[in-house]
Amino acid sequence: MASYLPPAQEVWWKEPVGKDEIVWILIAFTWCMVLFFMMPYWHLYGKQNLSNEAYQTTPAKYQEKVQAMVDKYKVREEAGLPVVAPPPGSDVYLLGRLWQWYPILELQKNKSYRLHLSSADWQHGFSLQPVNINVQVLPGYESVITTTPDQAGEYTIVCNEYCGLGHHTMLGKIHVKE
Repeated sequence: MASYLPPAQEVWWKEPVGKDEIVWILIAFTWCMVLFFMMPYWHLYGKQNLSNEAYQTTPAKYQEKVQAMVDKYKVREEAGLPVVAPPPGSDVYLLGRLWQWYPILELQKNKSYRLHLSSADWQHGFSLQPVNINVQVLPGYESVITTTPDQAGEYTIVCNEYCGLGHHTMLGKIHVKE
């Protein structure tokens, strides 16, 4: 029988289901349930997904916050960018713009910070390496992540969302001190 012909019986749902079809339906349903319950488990215990906050803002207002933090906590310059060392427990502002992360941060090991992220122009991706923290950074929104660096060293921020011709050069740094 060709697929373009109407079915022989009008009441197709009363057709008996074969045993092999029932087995595959049960396998698919079981796998869906496993994945469904693994999502909240990994969120709570797997340290895979960040719990964050997001607020609406404007690029101009956010840039004012970033510049106020830079003016208050600047300790030196590195590669033409200011390095800021805010006190533990404070709000830390990081701005993504073509094609850099501004400013360079200097944080203390085992101290908590509220890291604010936003973009001045396009959508950027905040990828902290080698920790593998990934956040989409959008203009008009301020994402807030509470973070506690647990290892000293230099961390690289990579833009993992294509943002234009200089995308491959969009890198930033976070120094974590003992």
